[in-house]
Amino acid sequence: MKYLLIIGLFLCFVVAGCNDAQDAYPQFPEKAAVVSSHPLATKAGEDILARGGNAFDAAVAVSAMLAVVEPFGSGLGGGGFWLIYDAKTNSYNMLDAREVAPEAATADMYLDQQGNPVPGLSTDGPLSAGIPGLPAALVTVAEKYGSFERGTLLQAAIHAASDGFGVDQRYIIGAEYKLDLLRQNSEAARIFLNNNDLPASGWVLKQPDLAKTLTLIAQNGIAGFYEGELAERLVQDVKKYGGIWTIEDLKNYHVINRLPVTGTYKGTKIIAAALPSSGGITFINSLNILSQFDLDSHNPATQKHLIIEALRRAYHERAQHLGDSDFVDVPTKRLLSAEHAAEQSRSIHLDQATKSDALSLYAPEKNKGTETTHFAVIDREGNRVAVTQSINFWFGSGFVPKGTGVLLNNQMDDFVMKPGVENGYRLIGTSANAIAPGKRMLSSMTPTFLESDRGIAILGTPGGSRIISMVLLAALDWMQGGDGKTIVARPRFHHQFYPDEVFYESGAFSEGEALALERKGHRLTPVKRQYGNMQIILWDYDGNTVETASDPRGKGDEHVY
Repeated sequence: MKYLLIIGLFLCFVVAGCNDAQDAYPQFPEKAAVVSSHPLATKAGEDILARGGNAFDAAVAVSAMLAVVEPFGSGLGGGGFWLIYDAKTNSYNMLDAREVAPEAATADMYLDQQGNPVPGLSTDGPLSAGIPGLPAALVTVAEKYGSFERGTLLQAAIHAASDGFGVDQRYIIGAEYKLDLLRQNSEAARIFLNNNDLPASGWVLKQPDLAKTLTLIAQNGIAGFYEGELAERLVQDVKKYGGIWTIEDLKNYHVINRLPVTGTYKGTKIIAAALPSSGGITFINSLNILSQFDLDSHNPATQKHLIIEALRRAYHERAQHLGDSDFVDVPTKRLLSAEHAAEQSRSIHLDQATKSDALSLYAPEKNKGTETTHFAVIDREGNRVAVTQSINFWFGSGFVPKGTGVLLNNQMDDFVMKPGVENGYRLIGTSANAIAPGKRMLSSMTPTFLESDRGIAILGTPGGSRIISMVLLAALDWMQGGDGKTIVARPRFHHQFYPDEVFYESGAFSEGEALALERKGHRLTPVKRQYGNMQIILWDYDGNTVETASDPRGKGDEHVY
């Protein structure tokens, strides 16, 4: 379910390097907006803005509330990326709140004596959890950018955790999917199940321990989570059940301010998440490859063929080169360059699909539901925030340290356990994304700003490895003049290098397009269910209008002011 909020006025900023024609753009849009995947989260942001808070204040309130009402997708036990535009300084920032591998982590920690992955070891239980980043992000954003006290910003989330709320069908679907895992941990079962059974829709979920944890953060800031009694409880239970966290791991955690990656495509400026998110580089690389072709001159089947081939090559670069740039040398400048895209495009044939084996790297070894959340905020001063946060799979690791209410992530699975071995998203990689102490695992989260003569788009989505292709398709739609409702509703297709298949939703291809793609050599695989939960805010200069759109794949019940 989604609620949309539009209030106030939004101050336009001037992008460095824009021409004099921008003087004709409206200085203020008609509205400001908040969009998220849950009504209580949107209302939390609405209330803060109504009380005079800025976009960053509202974002903290929304993020914290999502940690309470969507425990299956994100939470204090996870992390994320915050893409920020600060109107006062006319500057962009990406706050990296990605999880970190504990100091005791090793490259082969999920392999058996024969060097093969142990099923479930990187996904279930506390050994699969990286050191969380979301609590530090909440405090950092509030202190650096916000105008309200932490207690005010976290108050709604604390009340929701303490008093409870009725769960919806989305919660039930996730709990049913992970029922066996939740039952393996008595604390997780006690909190998220009804007497160890699947609850019914409307069942009231109360999380008093989580309310206490949020209160500690409100009172003591970063130290409230990463030091003291709470940190000791986290570490004690993690170690008791096979994890490797230490007090030092928690105390040493910090968010990192990074410059977003940027690019241009046909007059549109792209600002997107930087490493350790692969999203920005892979997204921009895909657009750079497509810029080598005149898409408008081709029929729809060929256009989709070219998009698939661009994704194939961009995801190949992701697998081969990308990792935490604080630990490995990543050729970011080359990967974002037009020259590299031109070289990649030379192997694309209009009438024939490329076999992924022909590009290079490893043929994948088979290794065996996913969740995340995204929201966006604009305030009347022109500040913008796009946030994607996650605990990885549905209900993460399925493990809650006793007395904390914190459901831990299983993001360690996003590392490469062994070159050529698929992770839970069927992604493969190299040593660039190998496990190392203190390293941040590669992510596909892609919070994005688009800026052009048309206006501004703020977008992002959950969806694991398919996030980048979803953002790419949405961006292309927006550049073609698509409205928000159409963009979020469009049927999607996806290719990620390996497996060498085109996954698609019903309606993504017409019968003729599907036949044409198969004749070119593409292997088309329909998905059993729709995927993604995109949230968009659009400001169009023409007519000076603001539009919000929430993915109909969720339960998009919209409120508009």
